[in-house]
Amino acid sequence: MASTNPYAPRDWLPHERPMLPGSPSSPLHSPPKRAAYAIVGFIVAMTGGLGNALVTANLLNLQGSLGAYASEMAWLPAAYVMTNVSMNILLVKFRQQFGLRLFTEAFLLLYALVTFAHLFVNDLGSAIAVRAAHGMVGAALTSLGLYYTLQAFPAKHRLKGLVLGLGFSQLALPLARIFSSELLEFGEWRGLYLFELGLALLSLACVLALKLPPGDRIKTFEPLDFLTFSLFAPGVALLCAVLSLGRFGWWTETAWLGWALAGAIVLITAGFAVEHHRARPLLNTRWLTSASIIRLGVAITLIRIVLSEQATGAVGFLTALGMANDQMQGLFGVVLLGSVAGLAASAMTIHPKRIAMPIVVSLILMTIGALIDAHATNLTRPANMYVSQFLLGFGGTFFLGAAMLSGMSGVIAEPRNLISFSVLFGMAQNLGGLLGAALLGTFQIVREKFHSSILVESLTLQNPLVAARIQGSAGATSGVLADPALRDAEAVVSLGAAATREANVLAYNDVFLLIACIAIGTLIWAMVRLLINRYAPAPVAATVAAAAPSSPVTPRRPPPPDAEAGMAVAPIGNAD
Repeated sequence: MASTNPYAPRDWLPHERPMLPGSPSSPLHSPPKRAAYAIVGFIVAMTGGLGNALVTANLLNLQGSLGAYASEMAWLPAAYVMTNVSMNILLVKFRQQFGLRLFTEAFLLLYALVTFAHLFVNDLGSAIAVRAAHGMVGAALTSLGLYYTLQAFPAKHRLKGLVLGLGFSQLALPLARIFSSELLEFGEWRGLYLFELGLALLSLACVLALKLPPGDRIKTFEPLDFLTFSLFAPGVALLCAVLSLGRFGWWTETAWLGWALAGAIVLITAGFAVEHHRARPLLNTRWLTSASIIRLGVAITLIRIVLSEQATGAVGFLTALGMANDQMQGLFGVVLLGSVAGLAASAMTIHPKRIAMPIVVSLILMTIGALIDAHATNLTRPANMYVSQFLLGFGGTFFLGAAMLSGMSGVIAEPRNLISFSVLFGMAQNLGGLLGAALLGTFQIVREKFHSSILVESLTLQNPLVAARIQGSAGATSGVLADPALRDAEAVVSLGAAATREANVLAYNDVFLLIACIAIGTLIWAMVRLLINRYAPAPVAATVAAAAPSSPVTPRRPPPPDAEAGMAVAPIGNAD
């Protein structure tokens, strides 16, 4: 009689054994079933990223529908990141004890219900609730899409599945900008949310129809886990609020931003303090504060800041010139093409012994793209940015698999680091995107004010060129305005608008140069670390001693090379 204990050890065939508790097993599948797993993996990954991408790409349109200020609309992407990062803390343990499928089905149903309710309650509060629910379920969907994609590949190609599973969700934002205009034409803001609801229901049907193979389950939760979560989650939420809204209320002029940042520091520090003194911590603070893991987190964050060139830099620049999403569809088609090309190139070239190469190549391509954009003028149009944005799209997906593999060795050597790595990778991805938008947006505002002051100083009627410009503009409106004084006033306003436009162009050029400088600095740092690791390797004995756990553990079966490399992957957040 079979055991009814869900935590009882199972008898696995050698090729089926899961790498870690909570991960699905790896049975042999027929080619049609592998294709089905790949399709479901893509649908689930798209659901995890596309709903939030549709909102992010159409904040201006939704602002009018919801009757909200720009600073209030910034809560929508912030709410998604708040819950997405926080849920990664508990998701790994929940998956290990109850199974990932149960968590995903429950939250997919919640997400669908909240989205459905928002169709009938059109206000900012319900929109924020939908984004928060999507952030919770998105944390599970990213992992679930990855696991489905891994089932589509045989053991020898599992690393390729890892790259594709990670990269599918990165295609969401350019894809959303391509067709979201048609959704708005179909049903205004309801068109976006109907599509989002359809995605949630489709993913729920796919998950119920094609289930993941079972895996091992263990009892993992402890009471102190929830104390850590109750400290860490509100701390991260406050930090996300500061990063998202700081440039709208301005950093030094809004008192609550300072209080929120102070609260975030206190809460996150308290959470880490609790974990540091636990016998079985949820977050391994000693591993997270090791030099190699800190370097990995900083590198991912810097790359995410550089990738903000697309959302904050290029899109902000073209929007400042008066262009909408439907005029940039060709540009985002090129970005999508570059992202798919980078994903395919990464899948074909990924190798555990060549992790640094994709990161270096990505940084070089991003630097070139940012330097090309730094020569923009007020005559620049989306077609002029095809090459630069293709390079940035390629680099944005080419580095992702290598970055994930960089931290996997510590997880394979010590499985208790899985949750810590999941939190690190998710925070670096999500908070790096928010930090990039905050940094670049703030820098653009400061530089625009600087260039405006310089340009306005030279706009005096004593300058014959300025006087001629005003006289010509006034003459152009003589057929419409009969009052000479009113014609002159309109000409002055027109000249001021032109000066503001030029100041914005110069400011965005400065932003592109800043991005290039960050990319070059990160590239130099990566090259120096690569040379240090190659020519001054650490002693093997010291490395083994440092990696050994402080308490005795049962020896584990060593994983076969490349066969199970993707099975220990932690849930990560999206790059919207």
